[in-house]
Amino acid sequence: MKLSAVQQKFILHWGEMGTRWGVNRTVAQVHALLYLADRPLNADDLVETLGVARSNISTSLKELQGWGIVHTAPVLGERRDHFITTADVWEMFQIILDERKKREIDPTLAILRECVEEAEAAESESDHTRRRLRELHGLIDDLAQWYTQIRALPTGAVIKFVKMGSKVRKVLGLTG
Repeated sequence: MKLSAVQQKFILHWGEMGTRWGVNRTVAQVHALLYLADRPLNADDLVETLGVARSNISTSLKELQGWGIVHTAPVLGERRDHFITTADVWEMFQIILDERKKREIDPTLAILRECVEEAEAAESESDHTRRRLRELHGLIDDLAQWYTQIRALPTGAVIKFVKMGSKVRKVLGLTG
């Protein structure tokens, strides 16, 4: 697959951003290429286009499939697996947020809950530590509950909510 200058720029940037988000650069680049591709691609297409090792492509595809944003797609007359990514940006965004919540927020919330309980039970623990742990647990728990409530809304409602932007300030009676 021959990439245009714009496609190359996007794929390279997406890879760079991936590293900042804690995602392997090649994983992010594979995702970007599949997102831009106008047809399902096989592993050889990805190797050739991105210029990375086949093993790296295989690992990247498995990770993206684990996240639920890359799927195999049957291609008539082909025996090799071909891959596509979710085309709907809102669906992709929600899948990524769901996975990040499951992998990062939920375990952190569980550990914080344990720490709060242990700190409350330990006579030797300082009031300062107890207070800080309760505050952090409360914040993350509130955000997780908020996310669960927002996630339950239809996608169209979420899009409207996000696009409200500064109008939310007005609804809340805030100025400036």
